[in-house]
Amino acid sequence: MSRDPLVVGNVVGDVLDPFVRSATMRVSYGNKELTNGCELKPSMVAVEPRVEIKGRNSRILYTLVMVDPDAPSPSNPTKKEYLHWLVTDIPETSNASYGNEIVSYESPRPTAGIHRFVFILFRQSVCQTIKLIKTLAPQAHAQNANRCPTDVKDANHCRIVLLHVLQSYQFQWHTK
Repeated sequence: MSRDPLVVGNVVGDVLDPFVRSATMRVSYGNKELTNGCELKPSMVAVEPRVEIKGRNSRILYTLVMVDPDAPSPSNPTKKEYLHWLVTDIPETSNASYGNEIVSYESPRPTAGIHRFVFILFRQSVCQTIKLIKTLAPQAHAQNANRCPTDVKDANHCRIVLLHVLQSYQFQWHTK
């Protein structure tokens, strides 16, 4: 039985098919580095996180996607894979601030239950970035007005890019 938090938390299965990691990504909110399955407080995620990609070749580019597969609620995820952030053209040796932000960061605001927030890193194929954007964020070109549900599995199956890394965390809005 797998003890991988991505499998235990049903991120692999619900959001993505099984995959082999082939790059290193670090996600931090302030001085808190994420580990898969950790739980964060609302105050910790209000500001865009720092996302670093470890590597040696600055000519290799990546696309970063952040989704909530439990929107609007885990028991009724009708907006499953709600898009919170989309950044393309991130060089392998740098961080997301060096990329092209297609959909600006929207901090999590779950309405009910514990939500999983997933960071997915795709290795870009030079001429297929536009296809990826159209698959993951079709409304991104329409003034970013509608952060529609996305389909990360569909993007991966279309071989638009190769999946490389995944990070996830849990978040629950506490009203007290």
